[in-house]
Amino acid sequence: MKCPHQALVALVDGERFLLMRNVGQIFEPKLEKVAEPELDPTNFSAGVDHQDKISQRHGRTDLNELAHGAAATEWLNNQAKTGKIDQIMIIADPKTLGEMRRHYHKELESRICGEIAKELATEPTATIEKSIASA
Repeated sequence: MKCPHQALVALVDGERFLLMRNVGQIFEPKLEKVAEPELDPTNFSAGVDHQDKISQRHGRTDLNELAHGAAATEWLNNQAKTGKIDQIMIIADPKTLGEMRRHYHKELESRICGEIAKELATEPTATIEKSIASA
């Protein structure tokens, strides 16, 4: 997958939110850590579609994790609306990415250069770079 030079890469899961920047080439990403913003996950309406009793009983729904994904999206929306994001790739586990998509503002959507639905937020940088290049 193409990851433009200087594009931000947001790595999100139910607990971690990490921003990196591609300082490499478009097909050979080289990521450097930019920030790990602190979030206040307060949007517990996140995951309202996932609140059925069977999913909760089997541990498939964690409203705290989904609220974290919504909080990360709110943070990214704010950055996009204030012009602090030019291009961004979003990498999140499938459930978090699905929740994030529900909260994208049109300004953020217009800046997304790619999405990867994969759990990579805790992986080493080299693994993340390989995953982007092979996506």
